[in-house]
Amino acid sequence: MSDKRESVRVVVTGMGAVTPLGLDVDSTWAAARSGVSGVDKITAFDASNLATQIAAEVKGFDPEAVLGRKEARRSSRTIQLAVAAAREAVADSGLDIAAIAEQVGVLVGSGIGGLEVLERAVVALHTQSPRRVSPFTVPSMIPDMPAGMVAIDIGAKGPNFAVVSACASGAHAIGEAAEWIRRGDAIAVVSGGAEAAICGIGIASFNAMQALSTRNDEPMKASRPFEKDRDGFVMGEGAGILILEEYEHARRRGARIHAELVGYGATADAAHITAPDPTGQGARRSVTNALNRAHRTPDEIGYINAHGTSTQLNDVAETKAMRAALGSAATRIPMSSTKSMHGHLLGAAGAVEAVISIKAIQDQYVPPTINLDVPDPECDLDYVPHVGRNAAIDLAISTSFGFGGHNACLAFAKID
Repeated sequence: MSDKRESVRVVVTGMGAVTPLGLDVDSTWAAARSGVSGVDKITAFDASNLATQIAAEVKGFDPEAVLGRKEARRSSRTIQLAVAAAREAVADSGLDIAAIAEQVGVLVGSGIGGLEVLERAVVALHTQSPRRVSPFTVPSMIPDMPAGMVAIDIGAKGPNFAVVSACASGAHAIGEAAEWIRRGDAIAVVSGGAEAAICGIGIASFNAMQALSTRNDEPMKASRPFEKDRDGFVMGEGAGILILEEYEHARRRGARIHAELVGYGATADAAHITAPDPTGQGARRSVTNALNRAHRTPDEIGYINAHGTSTQLNDVAETKAMRAALGSAATRIPMSSTKSMHGHLLGAAGAVEAVISIKAIQDQYVPPTINLDVPDPECDLDYVPHVGRNAAIDLAISTSFGFGGHNACLAFAKID
């Protein structure tokens, strides 16, 4: 990377979130601080015949209030959530997009896209007729459409596409959006992730992999990252959006700056289609690369928002990765998995967790890992069990890992 690109600073000037913990950033953060679970019985459809009957759904969201009745009816839930979060982020940033429309990009990731739209179309095809398949199936279903619809909604005419890297999609989108700014392709980028796969085929497919928790009688206790008795992740849904902006542009317009994105690391395990490298080496390199890009050391990290899925393989591999990447500092840095509360948002996870990491810096507070009663003996770091705590946080990192061996790490710093 050239010295010129290295000198370009990228800051966060707006944030938006729609999650199982709340319909905006403030309510989501308040619930995460307090250790509130967003997991409950599935209400989106009848899940009584499935092994998993629980999920972390977004509650009280009215898509018609966001998009209007006509647009809401022909949009997937993933699109609806993305547009809502993007509007909040843009409003929070105070950015006049119309004035610089051709220099504002949109990079929103989704691991699956409009899965429920595809499910409805397949059912209509096989139980009714081809004529009953909606003409909006393809534009609602494809994973790039949240980015496309956000750009249409806000009038952003710069670079625009989607990142699809499973559960690392949201983090990769934010990291790559910063690179657009560093190389001069955009002044600002609306970046993040959105996902809504809580539907019959979504739950059944992950059940077939034995990836989901089946703790149906205790929904709020089902997501148990790093816990000895964890039995799989809990699917969530939602969207997280950051407005990334070139620092000098943000400063000149007097923007409120939430944090600086100082580091980004992306690597591959090249090991297995779904399982993480058991040694954690791919994840380790993503963390090390992010810190190197940030010119920071492990001793400077004040908080780690872990990927922490509550699966047997991930939690152990991630613990090994952190020990390898951070050395002796690993044992003293508070590290929590907020998936214990909002579930696993798949392609939106890294983006929502980026929002939470920035709020942790702002409030100097580490949210907890709930349901961590008896830690797995192989998971022996400080996961902040049950109750959050005050902490000095000038630098926070957030990790995201996806099927296919995709690894991403974002490093955010308190603005000078």
